[in-house]
Amino acid sequence: MSALMRTSLLTSWQGWLSLALSLAALATLPLLDPDAVARFAPMALFAIFALSIAGAVVSFLPLPPLFLAAAIFVFCHLSTSILISGLSGNEGKAATAFFLMIAANWLLAWRCVSLLSEIRTRSRFADGLLGLAIPAIFGAWLLILWEALTRGFGVPFILLPPPSSIGLRIAASLSILWADVQQTIFKAVLAGYILGCSAGFVVAILADRFAFLRAGLMPIGNLMSALPIIGVAPVMVMWFGFDWQSKAAVVTIMTFFPMLVNTVAGLSASGTMERDLMRSYASDYRQTLMKLRLPAAMPFIFNALKINSTLALIGAIVAEFFGTPIVGMGFRISTEIGRMNVDMVWAEIAVAALAGSLFYGVVALAERATTFWHPSNRGG
Repeated sequence: MSALMRTSLLTSWQGWLSLALSLAALATLPLLDPDAVARFAPMALFAIFALSIAGAVVSFLPLPPLFLAAAIFVFCHLSTSILISGLSGNEGKAATAFFLMIAANWLLAWRCVSLLSEIRTRSRFADGLLGLAIPAIFGAWLLILWEALTRGFGVPFILLPPPSSIGLRIAASLSILWADVQQTIFKAVLAGYILGCSAGFVVAILADRFAFLRAGLMPIGNLMSALPIIGVAPVMVMWFGFDWQSKAAVVTIMTFFPMLVNTVAGLSASGTMERDLMRSYASDYRQTLMKLRLPAAMPFIFNALKINSTLALIGAIVAEFFGTPIVGMGFRISTEIGRMNVDMVWAEIAVAALAGSLFYGVVALAERATTFWHPSNRGG
């Protein structure tokens, strides 16, 4: 046996454990309880075990990591799709063998992700694809396990609906979800985010320029940042009305102080030697600020922008609980949970999570383009 083959056999512990679980599932058949409405057809049963065992065996072979990962990916996901499709009409009827096979395929997916994470390429495009594929597989398996456990154990729909039901609700409610996104994100979140971050940045510059402002504002900023949103939101609704303006006001308050604190800290990040050099060139405050201190503060400023990208969405949704027109993500969540339409609530949560992730990603891309010189972005 070659050294490469021995290494593959030793490192693929997920493959060994997956194979053991598959054999244990074979010994504890059937996959569904005896009182299930419909059982797996013999060919489907054969395919489930053949694909899973084939994936485990392939993981032992001394092949290129990308080929191994692709083969394991196909085998484990085909087996899992057949497994979960057999739950249709048999919710709560899954037997021990069913969960053993789900665990076996999950281990194969783990092996697939491990192989992908070990691949090193010289292409930035290929690295980018790998960087997307690994979290995509990881996230997909969170949904697969969620689906298998909720349907396999027959978890009541009102407690936790399976992802498939949430996906169907999203597909059937696109117009409603889009109207909520427009009201909450395109109006309240963006307006409040821009106002809050801009105001925090300007006040930070003034506080840096005038020492008395810095001494007076920072303690107040720390105090105001601790204000509970659940107390501020109804006050803003009383002041600015039920439309998006009151939600934008809440977002402005929530995003102002993180930007203020981070910008003030960033303006102090430049080194003493650099500031002395600027003074030796007879640079005034404006020149030092624009050419030295603001560039050095950019990582801090973008850190505040990323923090605020999530705070803004949370603030707008919570503020909508206290008064809003008959549209908006917070309004929809509070209304539908009262009607026990939990799939719609989870659909709004999924859309909010997706929107927040996209918002954060846009800010992160802007940070990479702006602070390309920083060690965290150039691998230094």
